[in-house]
Formats: sequence, structure tokens, C-alpha cells
Amino acid sequence: MTRPEPVGPGALLVVGDVVTDVVAVHPEPLAPATDTAARIRTLPGGAGANAACWAARTGAAEVRLLARVGTESARWHERALLDAGVRPRLVVDREEPTGTVVALVGKDAERTFLTDSGAALRLCPADWTPSLLDGVAHLHLSGYLFFADSSRELALLALRAARARGVPVSVDPASAGFLAGLGPQRFLDAVAGVCVLLPNEDEARLLAGLPEPAGVAAAAARLSRHIPLVVVTRGSAGALVAERGRITAEVTAEPAEAVDSTGAGDAFTGGFLAARLAGADPAEAARAGCRTAALAVARLGGRP
Repeated sequence: MTRPEPVGPGALLVVGDVVTDVVAVHPEPLAPATDTAARIRTLPGGAGANAACWAARTGAAEVRLLARVGTESARWHERALLDAGVRPRLVVDREEPTGTVVALVGKDAERTFLTDSGAALRLCPADWTPSLLDGVAHLHLSGYLFFADSSRELALLALRAARARGVPVSVDPASAGFLAGLGPQRFLDAVAGVCVLLPNEDEARLLAGLPEPAGVAAAAARLSRHIPLVVVTRGSAGALVAERGRITAEVTAEPAEAVDSTGAGDAFTGGFLAARLAGADPAEAARAGCRTAALAVARLGGRP
């Protein structure tokens, strides 16, 4: 198993999700059966779209995004992506609305999600065309794609097409809850052949098949025996880089006054991938990811 080389010049293609985020920040605990004061905003979001926007914000020269949205907000989402420097290819779904996520953010800036995937996971092989890879140096797949049959078929098609062209592929597992529902081994089988895996601590332990008390370093090391480069995000503890069955770097988090942790992992992914495209080694790219995540948690919502 060889170490993945820096990506080099070319476009970043993200295949993933665009959703509408309803972010509710409530400084006090939720009060059942009555009102809880909150600051509420409706913002563009989605793990794939967020990562693409942060990659463009942190220096990736060309970022493209393939996603599916509903008719009711297609123009709004397209404009938001263009304004962020991303070239969107949005498939408009005539039957389902754009996916919606309600993010409840408590005093500690941690969030709880209520998710209606809507059109997001209705991406299908018919939405793919080989020309999407023209000029692409790296393909990133949002893990959410693997949790529904139609979008999983599309993700596998994109993965095979990229490998046939020699384009490296990364995956963000996206959700420990959805991973548990799908089954960790089924997910790992689906992403066989990717070069980079970007889980958080809970996702890494789950995918490695290790119990809660086990150290995340052990999980990262175990996963890197199967996937060349594993970078585990750890929130305020920074990130771990694992290659060929061992930890090769421990990166500290950047100081930040947390307001909303929504999209912090997506921001890390975007910053990490932009750095890799610029030629950074894994540890340098992880540091770039931590810097980007610090920017994300200091503001409301998941985008730059």
C-alpha cells in the first residue's frame, strides 16, 4: 500500500448534498411543551456543498459540485454556491423538495440535527456523466450518498470512473448514526479503493469495530491498514493522521471562540482538500483543515 501523493493542479469535484439549514441557537436548555427563546436563521448548507465552499474559500482554484435540489429553492442555492466560488451542477428534482436540516445548537455550541434528506439522496446514476471528471485532480464523495440506494449507486459509479482515470478519491463518512444503520462493514466495502477517509472520532471507532473505551488512535491506525490515508477530526483536540497502520501526525486545533459547530467537519474537509491540491503533505493539510474548522465554528451556519 503506497502513500497517496499530493494531488497537484486541477479541479476538485465534490459529489454530495445541498440542503437548507434551519439553525436555532438556544442559550438555555429546551423547555418541553412551551417556548424557548432562540436565534433562528435559514441558511444554505449540506455537507458536500459546505466542503466545496470552504475549499474554494481556502484557495482551491476550481471547485465543482454535483448535487440534487428541489424546484422551490434551486435558484437560491445555485446563487449561493456561485457567490462562494463554486461551479454547481444542480439536478432539479420535480418530485421532492430540497433536503432540510434543523440544527439545534445549545450553549456549548454543540448541535443536534433533525434531517429530512428530501431531494439530496435522490441523486442517481442518470445524473452522472463522464465529462464531470474532465480536468479533475481529485474527487470527494460525501458519505451521506452511501445511505440511500439511489445515491449509493451514483457514488459507486463516480468512484469507479475516477479510479479508471487515476483520479484519487476521498470520502467523509458523514454520520455515525446513519453508519450504524447501514452497517460499518457495508460502508467500508462500498468505499473500497478510496485514497483518503475523513471520519470524526465516533465514526472512526464505529468503522474500526472498536468499543467506546478504545483510543481513537487505535481506530485510526486500524483503518489505515485498509485505506492509505485516514485523518480523524477530534473537535477541540485537533486531528490525527494515520498511514499504513500507524499514527504519523497529531495536529492541535486552532483556538476559536465557538458559536456554532455546524459544518466544522465540512470546513476541515474543504481546507484539507484545498491544501492537498496545493501540494501539502498530510500533516500540513490537516493543520490547514484545523485552521479552517476554527473559522467555521466562530460563525453561525456551515458555510464561509
